Amino acid sequence: MEQQTVESLQEKRLKLGSSPHIKSPFTTEKAMYYVIIALIPCIISSVIFFGFYQLVVIGTCCVFSVATEYVIKKLRKQKITIMDGSAFLTGLLLGLILPPNYPLSHCALGSIFAIGIGKEIFGGLGFNIFNPALVGRAFLQASFPVETTTWVKPKLAVDTVTSATPLAQFKFEKVIADVSHLFFGNVSGSLGETSALAILIGGLFLIIIRVANWEIPLSMIIGMVCFQGILWVIDPTKYANPLFHILSGGFLFGAFFMATDWVTSPITKKGMWLYGIAISLLIVVIRNFGGLPEGVMYAILLMNAATPLINRYTIPKIFGEAK
Repeated sequence: MEQQTVESLQEKRLKLGSSPHIKSPFTTEKAMYYVIIALIPCIISSVIFFGFYQLVVIGTCCVFSVATEYVIKKLRKQKITIMDGSAFLTGLLLGLILPPNYPLSHCALGSIFAIGIGKEIFGGLGFNIFNPALVGRAFLQASFPVETTTWVKPKLAVDTVTSATPLAQFKFEKVIADVSHLFFGNVSGSLGETSALAILIGGLFLIIIRVANWEIPLSMIIGMVCFQGILWVIDPTKYANPLFHILSGGFLFGAFFMATDWVTSPITKKGMWLYGIAISLLIVVIRNFGGLPEGVMYAILLMNAATPLINRYTIPKIFGEAK
């Protein structure tokens, strides 16, 4: 009788796994590879506007990210998980948010930090509280501020295109870049962030196949339109219009590929809307009143830290009693 009870308990034993605990037709591995596919347009645009050498920059980030995870798993005597695509994706994302021609030694350091401190120190995939690629980028920003904010003209640049990013141009010179340049990507900036068209192709692909949710990108866009729109109406000579801020810098890339990260973003519908709107509010504050022209990275990292609280206080109420 006792043996039967033990066997019965074993059959009913729950299978525990790391987050994200999301009901989806995709496995975590499959989702990672779909995101990698969605980033191909951004990779292509980086080559078109900044040259083939950018593949070396991106490739270095990918190689060192995968190698770092492999070494850490080996040292900790854990299962090797590099084939799930998460480390490669972290390196790819990091490479795409770096300036063109970025020093390869810095790429390697940023990738090691992104995986080691941004991911594995928390226990690996599903346990990290911050987006690893953004952690690596923040480390490089703090360690090598000059190299990380040094931009080059795109190869298709015309006389009106400068080596300054559109956000920096407006912040310090009050010059607004041409909307067509912002949309297609013929402006200075990080490798994968300049072309709104490339980002939208990849981002909408993820939303259509339901790998990424639509609530966070839409709430970020609505938040930007509302908050930046208020400033623009108050003083259009001092503050740029919302469309400029949506198409400039890392806003769209962050909205579709960073803020929607399964692990570090809220899982409730209300939480997603609150999260996206709060990110936009922080971006507006940093861009307009801070010392830096960009603020997407810091805004998303700050809201990553708030995600557990958002999840806790936006849990849907259960009516009735489960039987």
